Order: sequence, then C-alpha cells, then structure tokens
Amino acid sequence: MSEQATFTVRPVGVVRSILTDRTEAPRQGREGAPDAWLEIETAVAEALDGMTAGDEVLVLTWFHEADRETLRVHPRGEMSNPLTGVFATRSPDRPNPIGLHRVTVLEADPVRGLRVHPIEAIDGTPVLDIKPVLDAVER
Repeated sequence: MSEQATFTVRPVGVVRSILTDRTEAPRQGREGAPDAWLEIETAVAEALDGMTAGDEVLVLTWFHEADRETLRVHPRGEMSNPLTGVFATRSPDRPNPIGLHRVTVLEADPVRGLRVHPIEAIDGTPVLDIKPVLDAVER
C-alpha cells in the first residue's frame, strides 16, 4: 500500500462502567467484567429500535487509552509468553485500537441506551457500533 487512506469515525455512544482504570479491568468480559451501560447519542437513538433484553450483540469500541505504536506484546501481559504480533492477540494496544465485545443486552432504554453484560471496557470508552450476533441458521 503506497497511499494510506484515512477515515472519520463518529462514536455512537460511550461506555458507562464502574471500571475506571484499564489496569484493573479484566482482560476479557467473561473473566469477571461487570454490567455497564452503553449510553447512545440522541442523534442515533432510533437505531436501537428492535433491540430487547436477551439479545446478543457485538459492540465495537475505540480503546481511547491504547498505545497505537505497539506492534508486539507478551500475550496476556505474561512475560513468560513470547513476544507476539498484536494482530495475533486480543491486546488493546494496537495500530487501530478497536475493541470487540460479545455481550447480552440486559435492558434496552430508549433514552439511556443499553445495559449489557459482560463488558471489560472502561468508563468513557467510545462506542463505534453495535451489531446483532447471527445464529448458525442466519449465517
């Protein structure tokens, strides 16, 4: 690629969580992450139409505290693990720090947004998009 394209992405919301420090957040949601609210911007709130408690969704976030210069890490922060390229890991530190979270909707509120579980993103993390999980029949 000789010419690099740039993109403008506008967050559709923000994570509101009791997690405030990335060093204290679980590495994955299933490792003890709490419930959190995805507060959705008023301008796009209509996009939540049809979402209900029990839905499984994929939440894409922007890890705003990530180190975008990091290209290799010791997986899971374990120094005994060999250095590995970030594209082969789930490290939040990467050139484009996009988070991917599979969560269950606990509550859909047309004013506030979605309460979901589990999500390891810290408070203030921008939400880029929300997509339904497709079951095997839909794939």
